[in-house]
Amino acid sequence: MNPGDHPLLQGELRLAGRLDGRFFDLLAALALTGSLQKAARAAGYSYKGAWLVLDAAGALTHSPLVETATGGRGGGGTQLTAEGQALLVAWRGLQSRLAAFLGEQEAWLNEQPGLTALLRRMSMKTTARNQFLGRIAGVNPGPATTTVRVALDGGQEITASLTTLAAQELQVQTGKEALALVKSSEVVLVTDFGGYKLSARNQLAGTVSRVQRGAVSSLIGVTLPGGAVVTASVTNDAVDALGLAAGQQATAVFKAHAVMLAVRG
Repeated sequence: MNPGDHPLLQGELRLAGRLDGRFFDLLAALALTGSLQKAARAAGYSYKGAWLVLDAAGALTHSPLVETATGGRGGGGTQLTAEGQALLVAWRGLQSRLAAFLGEQEAWLNEQPGLTALLRRMSMKTTARNQFLGRIAGVNPGPATTTVRVALDGGQEITASLTTLAAQELQVQTGKEALALVKSSEVVLVTDFGGYKLSARNQLAGTVSRVQRGAVSSLIGVTLPGGAVVTASVTNDAVDALGLAAGQQATAVFKAHAVMLAVRG
């Protein structure tokens, strides 16, 4: 796994279906501080909430997990019982085993390059609705601006315009895998060019496959040859004016500078 990569696998451990990491953070803080008030604050509980969860856990185990002492030179406090300590030790051991298991499966996944690449793309979080996977087919550097052509599996190409400095930082080069990201609001749909030609570099012809109408605007999906889908955000007035409906031919148009390029580090 490369530095900065997030793990492909994550797992949450629960005991008896309800005792989770937060509960055991409470037990660990109690063992450390001897104060329920301090432990509750450290684990994100209210004082009352901590008592309630400890009582519920004690009902599950049929024995108390904590005991309190009042008065004395130490001023009293709350301590784990032997059962509580054993439960905390068991949790820590299980957490260690779970981490080792996930690490083994992560290593196996990293040996499956196709599956790993798919999961990495799925783990990327972005507000851009359109994410097109392809390979860089051409790089045209200029003094200030560089244009990059990304070839999609369906045979289409998307052109991105970015600063030359950004292109250098991304280390764009022919043959490298890349994601072209485009916001749905940047996509214009054309159903009839009327004999005109547009200056926009990206013009992807396909078939309207989805019309999801909202209160003010609609999301229109245009399926391209090869299966990729371009999503456009269009006002309802424009949908009505164009008569957009599933099965209609349409061209998704967007400018090269509207394309954000993502390249694996």
